[in-house]
Amino acid sequence: MAKEVKTNAMRILDKNKIPYELISYECDEFIDGLHTAEKTGAPVEQSFKTLVAQGKSKAYYVFVVPIAEEVDLKLAAKTVGEKSIEMIHVKDINAITGYVRGGCTPIGMKKLFPTYIQESAKDYDQIYVSGGRIGYTLKLNPQDLAKLVRGKFADFIVK
Repeated sequence: MAKEVKTNAMRILDKNKIPYELISYECDEFIDGLHTAEKTGAPVEQSFKTLVAQGKSKAYYVFVVPIAEEVDLKLAAKTVGEKSIEMIHVKDINAITGYVRGGCTPIGMKKLFPTYIQESAKDYDQIYVSGGRIGYTLKLNPQDLAKLVRGKFADFIVK
């Protein structure tokens, strides 16, 4: 089997001596988080997607959200202190984050944007997030992730 290529996210985790497990799966194109969890065997409630939004101020914000949930834009705007926010367009993901759709992770974006992790992540010893490319998932401790990306835990999903 070919040696796994280290992504920027993995190099950053290694450099910071943060333990993680890489789970790779066969996939040539974007699939949503639910299908990714199915392919990797990761529990749905412990699997998180990375979404990027832009506030009225033009600032960008990263939201780490359970894969089966949606961001409540009003609640998220209140969380980050903006009048309003909206999700960025899929076509802009790479230019803003350096990652592609389906491979976007909160670790190692072009800039360290304010990052908010859904507070339910604290219920688990390990969560699953994208590994920085399609076909890679990282299993790591949510507190380690928060420390690394200077993330804050908050509640911002649709009830």
